[in-house]
Amino acid sequence: MRRRRSKIIALLDWATLHRTPVSILAHLFLFTLALLLAFGLANNFQTTDPWVRRAFVPVLPGLLLIKLVVFHLMGLWRGSWRYVGLRDLLSVVMASQVATFLFVLCFFLGENFALATIQERIFPLTPGGQPDLLTAWAHRAASKIASVRQYFPDSVFLLDWAATIGVVCAARMSLRLYYEEFRTSPPGTTKRILIVGAGDAGEALLREIIRLPDQDYQVVGFLDDEPRRKGNRIHGVEVLGGLDLIVEVCEGHSVEEVLIAMPTAPQKQIRLLVERCQGLNVRFRTVPPIADVIEGRVQVSQLRAVEIEDLLARDPVQLDTQAIETYIRNRRVLVTGAGGSIGAEMCRQIARFRPACLALVEQAENNLFEIDRELRSKWPDLPVLPFVADICDRPRILTLFSSIKPSAIFHAAAHKHVPMMEGNPGEAVKNNILGTRMVADAAAAVGVEKVVMISTDKAVNPTSIMGCTKRVAEMYVQELSSRCPTQFVTVRFGNVLGSSGSVVPIFKKQIAEGGPVTVTHPDMMRYFMTIPEASQLVLQAGAMGKGGEIYLLDMGDPVRILDLANDLITLSGLRPGEDIEIVFSGVRPGEKLMEQLSIEGEGVSRTKHPKIGIWERKPGHWNSICSGIDRLVALADSATPAEIRAALSELVPEYAPEPLLEGNGGLPAEPGATSVPRAIAPVN
Repeated sequence: MRRRRSKIIALLDWATLHRTPVSILAHLFLFTLALLLAFGLANNFQTTDPWVRRAFVPVLPGLLLIKLVVFHLMGLWRGSWRYVGLRDLLSVVMASQVATFLFVLCFFLGENFALATIQERIFPLTPGGQPDLLTAWAHRAASKIASVRQYFPDSVFLLDWAATIGVVCAARMSLRLYYEEFRTSPPGTTKRILIVGAGDAGEALLREIIRLPDQDYQVVGFLDDEPRRKGNRIHGVEVLGGLDLIVEVCEGHSVEEVLIAMPTAPQKQIRLLVERCQGLNVRFRTVPPIADVIEGRVQVSQLRAVEIEDLLARDPVQLDTQAIETYIRNRRVLVTGAGGSIGAEMCRQIARFRPACLALVEQAENNLFEIDRELRSKWPDLPVLPFVADICDRPRILTLFSSIKPSAIFHAAAHKHVPMMEGNPGEAVKNNILGTRMVADAAAAVGVEKVVMISTDKAVNPTSIMGCTKRVAEMYVQELSSRCPTQFVTVRFGNVLGSSGSVVPIFKKQIAEGGPVTVTHPDMMRYFMTIPEASQLVLQAGAMGKGGEIYLLDMGDPVRILDLANDLITLSGLRPGEDIEIVFSGVRPGEKLMEQLSIEGEGVSRTKHPKIGIWERKPGHWNSICSGIDRLVALADSATPAEIRAALSELVPEYAPEPLLEGNGGLPAEPGATSVPRAIAPVN
């Protein structure tokens, strides 16, 4: 059986390589069969009648020629039978109609010619004379046509049309069904999948899966919350019920992968599906956004893994693009920290608005090389100017700004890693405070119109070196804005998913290594947003700012880091607490259990954009800020961490380092950290 099957597959593969000649020969056979069926039905399949010799054989060559020409002109040789669909079958119907019409027309023209010739209305015979060759041929042809007409019922025309459609469509569908039903992977190698969503996207996804010649999927069913769809069959696959049955269906049908075919589904719904499947060895993938499908950038079948970003219940950002274009389009724009996660995304978002040029300032040459190459590839007409530079190098920064003369600067360069900066406070002071001062002073000196500085939620009542140094930087640019024409705008937001050194990449690495996943404290909470969302809102806030403002981005609801770890393990097709353990390693220096960032908080008012708030400005003393920064810079290279913390406390009275908590707060422990896990997380 297996040998016979392999021979059939080899034969079909050969036919595919020689598609056109094989298709023509196959259609010649099918057309002949259709005409034979038509005559047989018209004559009740009486083999004693001479209709085969007198009518079928004489008519066949002409009819084959007509059908071959019509099918060729309608492009029916070009299609692949294994992918035949409704449109292909409709084309067969149309071609058969045209061919039958031409056949009837030719037949009745021939019949009238024969009648006129026999009655000698044309080609008359001369009595007693010898007819010329043309007249003799005409009379022989007329006699032949008359003989054919005697055994050719009118019903043959209709029967041949119907038989042609039937046999051609049946042949094409049979080949497709063979590929769908039999040309699959051997038993035991197929992946059992469940499709969530039985709408247009689900149907298109299933159709693409079926059409894959070497597919290794077995679709066990659909789930859909639309009651009228329950029990329906889509390409033979049943809609089993609503989304609430996902656990039951996955367990009962040994589902290995769930394909979410709901491109417009809210993220809360996707998150609910993932949470329900915790404890099952199930992977999740989803179809692309519907806008990308409509615009032709991707196909429905181009699935991607469900990422943690898909589980954040956040609405898409609505931008006032006209306001952003006002200060970006055809302007010279510069980004510091352009090679970092936020800086690189800022570059991508800025490039969409077509600045006159985009200057990239970055200390890490490899990161700079990557973003420079990406921008040149995606926006080849955009002048991109990459510069390796340290923002603390005052002469270098001043020279760059003087030569570029940017209209807008986005200052994303900073040290952002909280525990790392606790052990290296001098470097945090130099990069986050001195570096910002160098950038701000150089911008003011060369007459930059607007500087947008990216800050952090950790600057609110800071407990860490990183947060406190960013607060000092905020204070400096806020006061400088009132002393020069340059507009300085600050934008605060929380953690971004997927940024370098952040929780998600570290968790993913730990999962890939087989665990354990290290969470610092079971109650650790963080605000999260995606990198593109944060970058877009930074652009929007920059467009709104007039100088001196500190804007806060709406980060939504805080996320428990333990829940984040559970979700990532589940999305990897593993079970938290069974396949991958979660351990608590203890709160790290400078961390809070809960960051303070809310656009509904004290001292924060709303702006015209629903996702952007503005913090009430607190007056500062310029001279004390400058002298405090000078003292910190002097201490940066030689003082002890305690002395630097003391100097920061004088400049930022609200800076209050918290004592370490037992159980170590939500972000993952450092790779290779010496802290011993204190507890194993319970499975939710």
